[in-house]
Order: sequence, then C-alpha cells, then structure tokens
Amino acid sequence: MSNPTTEALVTLGRAYVRRAPGELFKSALAARFLNPHLRDHPRRRVVDVEFGARFAVDTQDLIQRYLYLFGGWEPGMTRWLQSRLSAGDVLVDIGANVGVFAVLGSRLVGSTGRVVAIEASPTFHHRLTQHAELNGCDNIRAVNAAVSDSRKTLTFILASSNNMGANSIVPYDGPAESTFEMEALPLSELLDSDEVARARVIKIDVEGAEGGVVRGMKALLEQLRPDVEIAVEVTPDRMSQLGDSVDELLDIMREHGFHTYRLVNDYGPEGYPRAMRHPSAAVRWRGPVVGETDLVFSRVDAESLA
Repeated sequence: MSNPTTEALVTLGRAYVRRAPGELFKSALAARFLNPHLRDHPRRRVVDVEFGARFAVDTQDLIQRYLYLFGGWEPGMTRWLQSRLSAGDVLVDIGANVGVFAVLGSRLVGSTGRVVAIEASPTFHHRLTQHAELNGCDNIRAVNAAVSDSRKTLTFILASSNNMGANSIVPYDGPAESTFEMEALPLSELLDSDEVARARVIKIDVEGAEGGVVRGMKALLEQLRPDVEIAVEVTPDRMSQLGDSVDELLDIMREHGFHTYRLVNDYGPEGYPRAMRHPSAAVRWRGPVVGETDLVFSRVDAESLA
C-alpha cells in the first residue's frame, strides 16, 4: 500500500513530466520513480493523450502506464501515421491492443474513411470497442480475430500482466499469466473489397507472428493501392521460434516493390520525455535486422519518409 504523501508526489511528478517545458530531470524522475511506482501501485483512470483522445487505463500494464505518464505510446509511429493518413483513407491495424492507433487513425481518416482494428485478445477487443465509443469513433470496425497465412486455431500466451500487449503464440516455458485460443484467418478474408481498395496503411504488431501474417498477404499485396505502406514490428528471436525468418519477410516485400525503412522506438521510460517532443522519422534501412525493430515498407524510393 502506498502512502498519501507518495501518491501526491507521483501526481506532481507526472504533471511535471507531461506539462513542464524542457527535459530537465524528467528522464531520471520517470525511470527511477514514476514508472516503477505506477507499475507496482496501479492507478485506474480515464486520461487524455497528446493527440486529443481519451483512454481508460490501468497503469499496471506497460502501454496503458505510458499513456497515463507520458500521454502517448510509440511517438515515432504516432508521428508517422499522422504524416500518412488523410480523409477517406483506410487504416488496417493488426494487433490493435486497446485501440491507441485505431482511435488516432479514426481521427485522421475522418467520416469518409475507416479503421479496421483487428485484435485477437477478447479482453483487448472489448477495451478497444469501449475506447472507440468513448471517443465517438463511428468509423472503426473492430474485429476479434487473429491473422495468419491460413485458417487455423492459435493458442495465445500472456507471460506477465505488466505487459498485457505481449500476448503471443510463441511457445513459453515459464508460468503464464493467462492463455486463450482464437481463430486465425488470412487478412484477405477479414477485409471487404472497399477496404482493400482504399487501404493506405497496414500496421502489424503481433509479437512474433508477423511472418505468418505477411506470408498470408502475398496475393493481397498486388491488389492494394500503389501508395500503400506497411508498418511491421519485427521480432527476429520470436519469429525463429515459430520457424519463420526476417529474411523471408524482407524478400516478400522486395518482390512486391517495397523499400525498407526503420522507425526507432525506445521503450525505456528514460527516453520517453524527449521522444514525445522529438519523435523519430522513418529512415531508409539497408542493414541486417538483428533485434526487435519497427520497419516500414513503402514503394517510395528515398532516404526518409517525410
């Protein structure tokens, strides 16, 4: 149990990190005090985030804790989506979690656009629909399903409640927080013809299962609009445990005319105060992919995606 004085200091510290100008002491305050305290002494609140939406959060979970503490999640991805999506576009969000990017996309594509938010976890799917309703996002179509290269039943494992977004089909030998089963389908079977024709961005964050998702998209890639861009969180170690490889994924994208870019996402709390104010851009990537990396695939041939 935390005492009232500590809780008051947490409230003041959060306000300083989120609202005060500059970055003085913010990294140390966030990393050494606020982040661990909010993880171990969870708060449940409805909070505003930097792009103007509201989310109901439980700070025990990493993503929701960062929404509360910093007012955002993955600032580089947020900035990139803001630079790509326009009125009338379609965003396909595979692994939508509690709906942060689905709600952001909803605002960017407007009433004439659509967001297809696909989430395997029934719990997160429910939270996603709550957040869509909370923010008046009538243009989100929430789908409770998994995506893969064929129809199959997948078992998902959550190792820790401190990072509930880490639901994964990758085998795990330790004690699991929870497990669930979900039907998986190729992406082409989850989208209608209009969504395929208008998809401007497809975002994939599936904790190691990205090889199967992309492999199942090979035929679909030829049907998408020429300027479609595809963002994939690549986790080589997890992929290898499922018999997949980053090289195969890269080869598929190259064969369909895509160039590779990298978005830097530092998940450490010490880097977030600066990242929220100075998010990274997607820059051309020609090197090996050896660790967890956010890649963007685009048919634009440039050194960066402005």
